Amino acid sequence: MDIERFRIPEKKALDLGEHPTDFTGDYIAKEQAEKDLKSNIKRLRKLQDVLFADNKHSLLIIFQAMDAAGKDGAIKHVMSGVNPQGTQVFSFKKPSPEELDHGYLWRCAKSAPERGRIGIFNRSYYEDVLVVRVHPVILESSPLPTDIKKDPDIWQKRFGQISNFEKYLTENGTKVIKFYLNVSKEEQKRRFIARIDTPEKNWKFSDADVRERSFWDEYQDAYREAIGATSTEASPWYVMPADRKWYTRLAVSEVICQTLESMGLEYPAVGEDHLKMLAESKDQLIIED
Repeated sequence: MDIERFRIPEKKALDLGEHPTDFTGDYIAKEQAEKDLKSNIKRLRKLQDVLFADNKHSLLIIFQAMDAAGKDGAIKHVMSGVNPQGTQVFSFKKPSPEELDHGYLWRCAKSAPERGRIGIFNRSYYEDVLVVRVHPVILESSPLPTDIKKDPDIWQKRFGQISNFEKYLTENGTKVIKFYLNVSKEEQKRRFIARIDTPEKNWKFSDADVRERSFWDEYQDAYREAIGATSTEASPWYVMPADRKWYTRLAVSEVICQTLESMGLEYPAVGEDHLKMLAESKDQLIIED
């Protein structure tokens, strides 16, 4: 799969209209995609094992999307075969009072993955240039100095802060990749109605979902600018078609696998002394009563 078609080049203005939400490449039905996803899950399991053993690098995967775009399902299906001991998943919702008493990067920074692990952010610090931008009252009511809240360049400054933070992570061994699951407004509507009509999915729907949907255009503008401003060579954004979940999951798995394969991961080298110890230990175990 050519994952470069989903990658947003550095310093390029983003036009979401150039990224069809229903794209499925060479796949015309989900059966082959699901088969290939299973292969990628096995591939990912092996790569994670080397990442864990190497213990020099980590991978941070960020998922952002409109409601019902399939973030939870993508995480569940793509990461279904990895070792839970080497994976950390964090969901970031409304900040707590403690989190509001720190800079907006704080709660995510302290959840960054340890060396040897894959970290997954279901939403992230990008919420502070998305939902906070779409709903100005959130910024207005925040415990920030007035001159910061009134700064006309606040969003550009935050884009710079985010890019610098991701550069810091990269230069300290954490690879960062970011997915925007690009769902159409029509498909979101269909999924909302399905949640309402399916009793076991009722819990996933609230009237807030409909209220946020009324800000669709504002969110699209916020995503467009944020993604375009923060996609870099080292920490790229991938805009993934999300109208067909089976293709989204396969494409996400392919990006993750190719990213890990590009990181130069290796099992730790074993020296002569260690090899000698292994041979002696084996001999001792063989002659045991």
